[in-house]
Amino acid sequence: MILLNYLYFLIITFIGYKWLTSSGGTMTNPLNQQEQMWLDGPERFWVLTFSTGLLALSAPAGLDLMAIRLLVLEIFCLIGIFICKRKSQWTAASIIYVVFILWLVIGVTYSPSPGYGFRVILKYLYPLLIMLFASAAVRDTEVFLKAGLGARMVAIVSIVVAFIPMLEWILFPGVFWYGTAKAINFISMCVFSLALFYYTDEKKKNLFYAILFMIPCFIWVFRTSIMGSLVAIMAFYFIKYRMRSLPIIAGILIAGVMAVFFIPSLHQKMFKDSSTNIEQFKSGSVSMDDVNTNARAAMWEHLENKFYQDHEITGSGTGSVQHYMYTNRIFGGLKVPHSDFVQMRCDNGLISLILYAMIVLLVFYDCFRTHHSTNSAGVKICSIVAGASMMGVFVTLYSDNVVNYSMATLSMPFGFYGMMLGLKQNEKK
Repeated sequence: MILLNYLYFLIITFIGYKWLTSSGGTMTNPLNQQEQMWLDGPERFWVLTFSTGLLALSAPAGLDLMAIRLLVLEIFCLIGIFICKRKSQWTAASIIYVVFILWLVIGVTYSPSPGYGFRVILKYLYPLLIMLFASAAVRDTEVFLKAGLGARMVAIVSIVVAFIPMLEWILFPGVFWYGTAKAINFISMCVFSLALFYYTDEKKKNLFYAILFMIPCFIWVFRTSIMGSLVAIMAFYFIKYRMRSLPIIAGILIAGVMAVFFIPSLHQKMFKDSSTNIEQFKSGSVSMDDVNTNARAAMWEHLENKFYQDHEITGSGTGSVQHYMYTNRIFGGLKVPHSDFVQMRCDNGLISLILYAMIVLLVFYDCFRTHHSTNSAGVKICSIVAGASMMGVFVTLYSDNVVNYSMATLSMPFGFYGMMLGLKQNEKK
């Protein structure tokens, strides 16, 4: 049944190419379901691409269909940037991102495996292309909402499929990304729904969706996405209320700590010793040594000793970690380090980590500043979603393979940021 993904891939690729290169077409107006709106080719392609980021379309061993889909989408984004009648919007964040990519390219020159280095670069390149293409394609709030609501609908379907196994086995075998990737995608969908709750009239529905997208990470006990969700919500309220948000942020932090100690499944997974309690935490006797990292800490130490030590500034070359883990059976045959921060340091040193952190902080600052300087409801919604989701997804790089899932994870905050830049440019005119 998983062979269906070849058919799905061909269909979505054909539609994407046809829409991208066409003069345009109509879609239902997200602000009025009774009306049709006209979108040009790049706009329709953007709605399709942003809406379907959760589709992995994995295939049997022998052909990495997910990698092919990523490469095709990057080519389409490049084509779109050149054929779009509007220009991509450049900011300090996007310029630093280009510098970051160039540093990765330099890293290939001293990498033990340039082939793996090229694959790593493709995964980092996709969010940049998404951001630049969105900033050129999107100028209207309706297009932004159409893309965001489309992504949310696909995310809702993925939740239904995840909790009804028969649907996945019969209709959607390998169609959606893994649970960890979906949970990180839901961080962006959660703050998108929260923004619509505050800035539109559909309060109950959007509050329901905001809560819905937080539930899976608790049911699946994915600590990384729980952390990312809480950080995203705190960032959301900081952007919205500035310093007045501090009591809300404190409340969220307290709720997070309470969840760790009073949700049994989360408590059991969090600590090596199940007897660890909140009183010990209050007294300061709980340390990182008590946290159960599922042997990740040992793996990170092993990789850093091999690739980061004595190469702290530049690392051992782009793709070093993936080449090592794919060609050697270590830690039970794991192929990924479960920490993009560790992989950055090992592959490309502190320089890469600093550059990437600068990108994220510049995006957040731009979103914060834009949110409080605009008179456009669309720009206000898009900016708070972009900034909050960026911070939430960024912290998940600490203990997950977020870059590997960039189609489903990083494409969301960078896509929202690109749309914000496009809407902002339209507002200036």
